Amino acid sequence: MPDRLSPLDASFLFAEADTAAMTVGAVMTFEPGPDFDVDALVALIGRRLGLVPRYRQKVREVPGRLGLPVWVDDPDFDLDYHVRRSALAAPGTEEVLRELVGRLLSRRLDRARPLWEIYLVEGLADGRLAVVTKTHHAMVDGLASMDVGSVLLDLTPEPRDTPADEWAPAREPWAVELAASAVLESLRRPAAVVEVTGRILGDVGSAVSALGRTVDAVFDTGRTAAGTRPVHPLNAATGTQRRYGTARLPLSGHRAVRKAHGGTVNDVVLAVVAGALRHWMISRGEPLTRGTAVRALVPVSVRARAGSSGGEGNKISAYFVDLPVAEEDPVARLTAVRGAMEAHKRGGRAVGAARLVGLVGLAPPIVHSLGARLAGQYSSRLYNVLVTNVPGPPRPLYAHGARMLDMFPVVPLGGGQAVAVGVTSYDGAMHYGLTADRDAMPDVDVLATALQDSLTDLLATT
Repeated sequence: MPDRLSPLDASFLFAEADTAAMTVGAVMTFEPGPDFDVDALVALIGRRLGLVPRYRQKVREVPGRLGLPVWVDDPDFDLDYHVRRSALAAPGTEEVLRELVGRLLSRRLDRARPLWEIYLVEGLADGRLAVVTKTHHAMVDGLASMDVGSVLLDLTPEPRDTPADEWAPAREPWAVELAASAVLESLRRPAAVVEVTGRILGDVGSAVSALGRTVDAVFDTGRTAAGTRPVHPLNAATGTQRRYGTARLPLSGHRAVRKAHGGTVNDVVLAVVAGALRHWMISRGEPLTRGTAVRALVPVSVRARAGSSGGEGNKISAYFVDLPVAEEDPVARLTAVRGAMEAHKRGGRAVGAARLVGLVGLAPPIVHSLGARLAGQYSSRLYNVLVTNVPGPPRPLYAHGARMLDMFPVVPLGGGQAVAVGVTSYDGAMHYGLTADRDAMPDVDVLATALQDSLTDLLATT
């Protein structure tokens, strides 16, 4: 049987549009030594692709949309297409690098090829090297995307031994084979539906109860959407072009705030973002009344919770959290965020992305495709900003001997969203990456600076 995308993974393909590229990745900077060789790094990446087999596979649609798309080996895989070299004009400032990253994020990945790209950018000030990675969200979620490091990164300056890679592409299936396998799976689907609903024929009560829980979850999401109002200028018509902003804050500062006021580091991250949005909105002259709030969508990986530490694909749930941007007191902002997150955890009222999308997956894939596109189009009715926090490596890492200095995440920007915030911890720092619409947020650097100011305000209370 073919390696079929899960309904959730496929939804990221279906939700993609010219104005919403479903791309995740990272912007990393390295300090090369005197013997560093970029060509040798490219060769190392090629040798290690066997560690991530998905990176030599492409997506094939099933004829007639009889089933969800499948992964197949790319018989024409071209490493030089996926690993590209570039250079910044002198003097190679951080601003010029961010401008380049914004332009790279504006380009969608080619569906006819494996859905990833790596850019090796030379010419950064002080002789540093930048590496920009782009991977389609259908391949990985936040935690699994760290597996990309198995291609690039090592724990020591000396690269580890890489097993011999004797990969040869499997024969690409014919269209009739894809259609036939999809029909066979569809014939089996009724049995799966009966099992999921508690064996309808044998236990009507159990089936009704299961259906009730699912409908209740759907109505919860609907009520949340009805209670959300677009927050100008966070919700605006988005175009195809992007800007990128960064902020590097000390992890010790986040931990100091957590120690002083309780909660988790993720609570502190959300409070920092709330304070930064407040500073940014004030800089724009936006009115902040007592009831003004920004609704954040906060994805939560359930991979570890499900008992799996690895694997491919997306295992995601999410919370809606109202960020109190009108609150002047930074501690009160943190307290409100912490209380909201604790209430979600106690009540188990996460938006069950895997559950709800899985339910749609029982319907014909064409309906699933339309539903995912509709969700992307009206995302501003559900939330105002995406904030995702993924723990990264706590110790220094190296790429062919060059020490990695920074690791800023890249998260996709949904339709109607002016900015999305990704956060990754690495080697004692919290790296904030801001993906913004080029026209809706020309002042993304102001928001990036406001993140530092927001953490400073919290630290002043410890």
